[in-house]
Amino acid sequence: MPAMQDNLPELRDIHLPEGVSIFPLAYGWWVVLLGIIGVFLLIKAILYMRRKSKKRYALKLIEAVSENNPVLAAKQSSEILRRICVLKYPKAATLYGQAWLDFLHLHCRQKLNEAEAGLLLNAPYMSLDAKGYGAQEIKAIKQFCISWIGENL
Repeated sequence: MPAMQDNLPELRDIHLPEGVSIFPLAYGWWVVLLGIIGVFLLIKAILYMRRKSKKRYALKLIEAVSENNPVLAAKQSSEILRRICVLKYPKAATLYGQAWLDFLHLHCRQKLNEAEAGLLLNAPYMSLDAKGYGAQEIKAIKQFCISWIGENL
């Protein structure tokens, strides 16, 4: 037994290693972090481009409306505005008459005068060879549509 007592002074306490620090981050974590930020920015860019492409498409449709027949041009302009409403304001797409015009004026700073508003409201129900409207009304309606699209898409 005496030999065992001689070994006790040589024993030392067990020392645990210090905790591992999270900083500085390893290169792999920086790559993961940059990847997450990159994906976020890519999604934001895609959503921005989709929104802008809808706006560009609608503006091209308005620009393509022919001014030769005022009734047909007003009808096409009204259809384009309704298509936008189906996308952005689904409940407003069912409006007609003065309620439709009030909705359009509510969502745009520019307003139509009586003759232009009458043409826009009644064009879907008018004969294509109806007289009494000219290029001036169509230009005003197209300008209103451009302004309305710019503010709502």
